[in-house]
Amino acid sequence: MDSLENAASVFTELRPRLFGIAYRMLGSAAEAEDVVQDVWLRWQGADRSAVQSPSAFLATIATRLSINVARSARARRESYIGPWLPEPIDTSADPTLGAERGEALEFAFLLLLERLSPTERAAYVLREAFVYPYEQIAEIIQVSAANARQLVSRARKHLAAGRHEPIDRTEHRRLLETFLDAAQSGDVVALEHLFAEDVVSVTDGNGVRGAARLVMHGIPRVTKFVASFAPRFWPGATVTFVEVNGGPAVFVPAREKTGGALLVLDASRDGIHQLLWIMNPDKLAGYAT
Repeated sequence: MDSLENAASVFTELRPRLFGIAYRMLGSAAEAEDVVQDVWLRWQGADRSAVQSPSAFLATIATRLSINVARSARARRESYIGPWLPEPIDTSADPTLGAERGEALEFAFLLLLERLSPTERAAYVLREAFVYPYEQIAEIIQVSAANARQLVSRARKHLAAGRHEPIDRTEHRRLLETFLDAAQSGDVVALEHLFAEDVVSVTDGNGVRGAARLVMHGIPRVTKFVASFAPRFWPGATVTFVEVNGGPAVFVPAREKTGGALLVLDASRDGIHQLLWIMNPDKLAGYAT
């Protein structure tokens, strides 16, 4: 007879994958945790004796719940103040998150995934991050196998248009250090040389004081923006190198000891394409300790 203890054991073993699916689907650790908790409640109430594959059953529930949350999240974000960015995760503290495959976990790539419909995103995440067969993806998202293939193919094409050839981790860290040197001194010429032609600066603050509410586009505007806040932002600041979604980033705590700013760079051999600043305190819990 299936006991609740056995059910809990099965769930605990599969929990990292369930969270991984939900987080990649939603770009929010808080929302992913809510999904996982909902999966647990449904697992408790299910007729588990009739479930042939607990892993398939739980992944199906997690994915379908995530699709529903993703649809409602789009509406909720219309009232968000300023740009929205995914919630960063400290993968040095939670290595299981990237244990399957790093695909669809990189911070800038999570932002790209926002371009997809929730169903496209689900198909892509299940295939590329967790290597599910198309037949199983089709069952989970309730389409035909042919449609599942089409969804993944269409998602790949959408995402390819926004992707750049990545640089390795060492080079990324070096570029981040070089940017910090130029930004802290307000060196306009040095900054201009670091940026790619299509550079943008995006700040997620949801109305927090000091957070830019507009996206800056192009080398001249981004350079002016970064140089303009150098005198008031950097002096006396403690810059800490951290890990965000498997890549290097920096955290700058606020002087009031609450909040701060987390900076993630999206870069290629052409230079820095995106400066992604997370200043919403609700998204900095893993770093502002």
